[in-house]
Amino acid sequence: MCGVAGIVGKTDVNLQLYDALTMLQHRGQDAAGIMTCNEGRLHQRKDVGLVRDVFHNRHMKRLPGRIGIAHVRYPTAGSSGPALAQPFYVNSPYGICMAHNGNLTNTDELMDHLFRSDLRHVNTDSDSEVLLNVFAHELHQQGKLKPEPSDIFAAIRRVHRRCKGAYVAIGMIASYGLFAFRDPHGIRPLIYGSRKTKRGLEYMVASESVALDVLGFTLERDVAPGECIYIDTDGVLHTEQCADAPDLSPCIFEHVYFARPDSIIDDISVYKCRLRMGERLAAKIQRLIPDNDIDVVIPVPDTSRVAAQSIASELGIKFREGFMKNRYIGRTFIMPGQKQRRKSVRQKLNPVKLEFQGKNVLLVDDSIVRGTTSREIIQMARDAGAAKVYMASAAPPVRFPNVYGIDMPAANELIAHGHTEEEVAEIIGADWLIYQDLDDLIATARDGNPSIEHFDCAVFDGNYITGDVDQAYLDRLAANRSDLAKKKKEKEASCTQVVIGLHNSSSGL
Repeated sequence: MCGVAGIVGKTDVNLQLYDALTMLQHRGQDAAGIMTCNEGRLHQRKDVGLVRDVFHNRHMKRLPGRIGIAHVRYPTAGSSGPALAQPFYVNSPYGICMAHNGNLTNTDELMDHLFRSDLRHVNTDSDSEVLLNVFAHELHQQGKLKPEPSDIFAAIRRVHRRCKGAYVAIGMIASYGLFAFRDPHGIRPLIYGSRKTKRGLEYMVASESVALDVLGFTLERDVAPGECIYIDTDGVLHTEQCADAPDLSPCIFEHVYFARPDSIIDDISVYKCRLRMGERLAAKIQRLIPDNDIDVVIPVPDTSRVAAQSIASELGIKFREGFMKNRYIGRTFIMPGQKQRRKSVRQKLNPVKLEFQGKNVLLVDDSIVRGTTSREIIQMARDAGAAKVYMASAAPPVRFPNVYGIDMPAANELIAHGHTEEEVAEIIGADWLIYQDLDDLIATARDGNPSIEHFDCAVFDGNYITGDVDQAYLDRLAANRSDLAKKKKEKEASCTQVVIGLHNSSSGL
């Protein structure tokens, strides 16, 4: 999961892109990058770390230009290091850079074709660099000195035919304009908006609407699945559907965890969706445990807060903030390794003991993935004096790995995989555990936009909507995503990053 943003403005966009990235920081904390174009020359700054750490005043001064793209990175398969920071760049044709969110499911096949047929070199194992090179090759096939919008749309049409999986991308073609496109299933989110200024109309594309809000852009609409938009250097917007059979199937886990509650994705308010999650879960608690003895509802900060408030309201039970969060610790979902995740939970959350002492507490979390965090939090509640600790998950049991851009681990590392709900409750130490039903979760999202017929719910039901994911693929994924494999990759990255020189460049490429 990553965050992307792009702006075509009438003045320098570097500071605006920085602000956009700060609003998308929740989507990736591994690395950040900005690339701008000024008079045909590309300028970039990217490195590992948070947005505030990667960009300083001296870097911003070296990023002139009225067009730019930006990226915050979340390591999908556990790989990390400066060489994998985005945007990526190729000099042929024209000079193209790209920032990508998602995960291609046929990367190995594409990598082979790029080398053997397209005669292109890929410097990393990143599927984002693969996607860039596929697009660059297809655009080069047009054979024109100056690309027209129709040439870009034709190239994207062939990209859709070659690439499988989930992907949204924002890119620039030096001297010509900014393009953005979304995979034919619309699995990952992408929206665009406009802003009127004294100098003319400006456009912005981003992963979530909050990035537009903070900069005063008016949300126009979501980029449709399979659609490509192109904004030339004169600020003229061009759009075209480039997929043969587009079929909107957005990832429902965006609403569960990743997206900010103040975002609107595919015309669905994330905030209201999470309210409905709480309402549905409260109804299930009343149905299955009508004589419950819950004294207080306490959320696990932050993404479960809205659902927990709704549960407390529906059940007529007190809502209390029982855990205080250290805002300077990253999202534990993203942390590599069980030991690091356990340590981070204790550093991130501290209980307010008065809210636990002698009480039967219902803890509400957005989801339970590995179970490590849940087990630590439940123990913290007991250590704080809770009489009984119950757990409610706003999402159904996560039983299958994600292949579309979320680093959910190998199936055998998912606590619900191969276990009943009662067994999971025992493992994490809860007196009882209740999960959201999948039908109810889908209903909470569809209530916001009834026109969406289906969602990507693969982590819950194992139905991979792109149709190209088999057990052999999942086995290879498991080998790459285990905690042991991640440690090996991190060690290899630390040994090789010294030979990569472009990641700190903040002047022309």
